[in-house]
Amino acid sequence: MKLEKLYELFLQFPVVCTDTRKITTNCIFFALKGDNFNGNTFAKKAIENGAAYAIIDEKEYQTNDQTILVNDVLETLQKLANHHRKQSSAKIISLTGSNGKTTTKELINSVLSTSYKTIATVGNLNNHIGVPLTLLSIKKDTEIAIVEMGANHQKEIEFLSKIAEPDYGYITNFGKAHLEGFGGVEGVIKGKSELYDFLIGHNKHIFFNADDAIQLSKLNSYINKYGFSQTNEKYYKIILLSANPFVTIQVEDIEITTKLVGTYNFINCCAAIIMGKYFNVTLANVKKGIESYIPSNNRSQIIEKNGHRIILDAYNANPSSMKVALENFANLEAEQKIVFLGDMFELGSSAKKEHQEIADLASSMKFNNTILVGKNFSATNTKEKTFEIFDDLSSYLKNTSLSKSAILIKGSRGMALERILDLL
Repeated sequence: MKLEKLYELFLQFPVVCTDTRKITTNCIFFALKGDNFNGNTFAKKAIENGAAYAIIDEKEYQTNDQTILVNDVLETLQKLANHHRKQSSAKIISLTGSNGKTTTKELINSVLSTSYKTIATVGNLNNHIGVPLTLLSIKKDTEIAIVEMGANHQKEIEFLSKIAEPDYGYITNFGKAHLEGFGGVEGVIKGKSELYDFLIGHNKHIFFNADDAIQLSKLNSYINKYGFSQTNEKYYKIILLSANPFVTIQVEDIEITTKLVGTYNFINCCAAIIMGKYFNVTLANVKKGIESYIPSNNRSQIIEKNGHRIILDAYNANPSSMKVALENFANLEAEQKIVFLGDMFELGSSAKKEHQEIADLASSMKFNNTILVGKNFSATNTKEKTFEIFDDLSSYLKNTSLSKSAILIKGSRGMALERILDLL
């Protein structure tokens, strides 16, 4: 079926689904494939469950007019998303970076939605499937779409940019994330900068942190840029007042008190503020948008439990985010401080070195108790407590009484350190 014909069907049935467990009446099911599944085998079930059509790429599963055969389902999904994007009048803001993408995206959406009809990437569905699904969720009345882009190797952001064709872009930072796939820090900078490359090549608009030397140097001669800074008078001034524990910000004559912990979240807020400023959102609404945002999903959450004040930041971790989380925690005022750190994944040959550096940093901060969990951390040369597997940590906590403390919990998603909450 030609793309134009498929798009006509999409306009009649504008809900896309890729999971038969989430089929809604009159959606279009795209039979994607993975390492351990073949969506074609679920096409019949999808239609039985209410899907209007199923898009397949294996002829043997074409049972009736409701099953539409294409050469490649994933490629068709991506092309349909790009076509829909081109038909829409919505402005597209894309963002990527090593740390803080999802929180920044949520803050931007919270600010802009006070004054515009917006849609944004759901959760962290930010890959070659998630980006098309976000674009296909754009409605007729959508004015701004905020599209998060994730990547773990070079050329991925370039590919996603060609699908989304953003009008605006923002890179949160360049950090030590996915070092294995990118081939080191320089590879990370090159890979994430593919968003800049697309925007500059198409003379589009870039928002950026003018206090980030890498970003400033890369955009030095580019005209279509809008920056924020605490010190550089050439750019929009935003001041960090405090972060003990919650980030408080000064913008012009307005003070904003967030529900976010960590100085690193100051920069995430700045991105939302500069975009609000650009899109003529009043400062009152910028304040409303940021102050109403409450972190969730194990991202910089503050939890009070059994006399402990817990910073739960266990959604993800890499050396860069781990370092700033520790530095922020060290600066917080508390009589007792306990740190739980879990292994950082996707570091490749750098894993041993990076885990040792974080272990040394945590040890130098002399917290009351530092506990390291995982194979990599347990292999470090450290005087701190280490547990190779979570079950051993669990046994320790069940038999240990912790005094009322400020607690930081930080680790990669695969470590699932939020389980610690049930043991406190």
